[in-house]
Amino acid sequence: MTRMHSGFLATAAALLLAACATTAPDDAGPPPTAASAVDAYHIGVDDMVQVSVWQNPDLGITAPVRPDGMISVPLIGDVQAGGRTPPEVAKDIQTRLAAYVLEPRVSVILTELRSHEYLSRVSITGAVTNPVSIPYRQGMTVLDAVLAAGGVTEFAAPDRSSLHRKSDTDVRSYSLRLDRILKQGDLSTNYKVAPGDVITVPERIL
Repeated sequence: MTRMHSGFLATAAALLLAACATTAPDDAGPPPTAASAVDAYHIGVDDMVQVSVWQNPDLGITAPVRPDGMISVPLIGDVQAGGRTPPEVAKDIQTRLAAYVLEPRVSVILTELRSHEYLSRVSITGAVTNPVSIPYRQGMTVLDAVLAAGGVTEFAAPDRSSLHRKSDTDVRSYSLRLDRILKQGDLSTNYKVAPGDVITVPERIL
């Protein structure tokens, strides 16, 4: 693990621990899905964006966001993508295409998250073999992230683990039953992770 990643993990853990000191784990249900988190992701420079127009494949593109934050769409030209969410960009394109296409239906999908390097990562800290910050991949679960960290150590208290997710207003914590996931195949808390998530595995009290 590089010195930069080590520093990032330490900072992320400190911020989340401070925020969670007054926020108990939310056991009312699972966290928001990764898909929802990606929808809320603000597109950045170099992110790969796929634009599809229903029944008009010639108007579709797959391209990186330029340094000026723009992408070029057939018929309408440059569209601001940087700093906006995929649904916002899709709505803008759809509105502008309406001058050329009857009732256009537009979808915008992020195919690669190249910007916001650390915001697009998942961090695993605490009593794991190798605390790491790994790139987020669509469909990644808690188990995938923990295995990427080499699994839990012999000193871990896996059933007291937590997933921390930052929203626009605060950091929410969700209880994980890692021991049940790893030893019993109980996947009820094997949630899908989202960009920016931090998973913490505490040590057991001796």
